[in-house]
Amino acid sequence: MDRQDRLRIAHDNGFRYEAEYRGCAQCTVAAIQDALGLHEETVFRAATSLGGGIGKAGDGVCGAYCGAAIMIGYIWGRERKRFNGERHNLDVAYDLTNRYHDWMIGEYGGCLCREVQESIFGRSFDLWNQKDKQRFEEAGAHRDKCPEVVGRGAAKAVEMILEEMERQDIALSVLEPLECDGEHSSKVKEP
Repeated sequence: MDRQDRLRIAHDNGFRYEAEYRGCAQCTVAAIQDALGLHEETVFRAATSLGGGIGKAGDGVCGAYCGAAIMIGYIWGRERKRFNGERHNLDVAYDLTNRYHDWMIGEYGGCLCREVQESIFGRSFDLWNQKDKQRFEEAGAHRDKCPEVVGRGAAKAVEMILEEMERQDIALSVLEPLECDGEHSSKVKEP
């Protein structure tokens, strides 16, 4: 599978998952996992409560941003056994997440759910208020608005992950699930 195929899978699956299933952070994680061939249930489950600006609060970080950050951390994160040791992967994860942050601001004027809503709807919504939630849906929330944010966000994360792997001359096969003492280890080993 080539790079463009992976980006298309990330976008299309992200769009479809958000339109069908809801839960922007989890949909973003799933789409990135699909595009990279990583299906880690624990990571997928960890994103459950992060949608809608974290717990549908709206004033937290956008779920697409959360999902991308989770997957960046999963791939580049440091291992518990190296918690006080090397910093290479930690620095890479911070750098990629910061660049994703800058992309979100450039695309949507901010990283908070309500800021993204204001960008794509012209206003934000209280997702716990039933009337406002209905207006949100009637405005196209899960028809095309949020699905496009998730699709574009997942594709951007995959693009950034692949670019970093190319920059460091790391083969995609390194992302195969690894076992270490019976526990999953970091997907990209510290140098």
